[in-house]
Amino acid sequence: MPSNVNPTVRRRRLGQELRRLRELKGMTAEEVAERLLVSQSKISRLENGRRSISQRDVRDLCGVYEVEDHRIVDSLMQMAKDSRQQGWWHAFGDIPYSVYIGLETDAESLRVYEPQMIPGLLQTRAYAEALISGALPEAPPSDIEKRVNVRSRRQDRVNSPDNPLRLWAVIDESALRRVVGDKQVMLDQLEHLVEQSHLPHVTVQVLPFDMGAHPGINGQYAILEFPDAADSSVVYIEGVTSDLYLEKANDVQRYSVMYEHLRAQALNVEQTREFISKIAKSYTS
Repeated sequence: MPSNVNPTVRRRRLGQELRRLRELKGMTAEEVAERLLVSQSKISRLENGRRSISQRDVRDLCGVYEVEDHRIVDSLMQMAKDSRQQGWWHAFGDIPYSVYIGLETDAESLRVYEPQMIPGLLQTRAYAEALISGALPEAPPSDIEKRVNVRSRRQDRVNSPDNPLRLWAVIDESALRRVVGDKQVMLDQLEHLVEQSHLPHVTVQVLPFDMGAHPGINGQYAILEFPDAADSSVVYIEGVTSDLYLEKANDVQRYSVMYEHLRAQALNVEQTREFISKIAKSYTS
């Protein structure tokens, strides 16, 4: 496996291989858990890549699955070792959405719908600071600064000259009109949004109020796609205390169809820029 693959993706690929071996053996996660005297939830977390996988875990699972080819076992053991390396985000300490950051870091494209705020990858620093401070009123300033710094670092993928993230953002009008910080912060943010929309790999569309009900009415979500065909697409839904990751093909397809409807109902790129610029002018008075 290439050394530049981040640990989140390593864990995910290893988990997929372990699930494949279990299914080839014809065993359920419950049966494996019973054999190893562990919880079923542990087996599920190992297979979906949500927790670190030790070499001992791999050895024990290969024993249960009766994997006789030592080359396969050695390869999986090495993947487990590599998966315990730390990504750049670990330098910032405990980040509650570190799994998502790992996926985003390795993604080739990202489609996101945001009903309440400007997408994180397109936020100015002042907007991000005001937004996070408002969302976490009891958080200490150091925690706010850490989160803002992580968000700024994530934006490197959008602004990278070599391998930029392909970003498509559909934003509800309410995100443009909700005053985060003050009018100057909003003015700078909307001008920045228009500027970013001119990047060849960034597409921004606004879904105005007068479009009425639409497929994204239930809230925010993002669809991540990866350059390696072995890595299936992921739907990410952010929660207050926990996040949801959907990887089953039917789930991803359903959200992808919803996103196509959102893009069709939203203003086109030029209309969006004009719409955002018009709202930006309201913050100059």
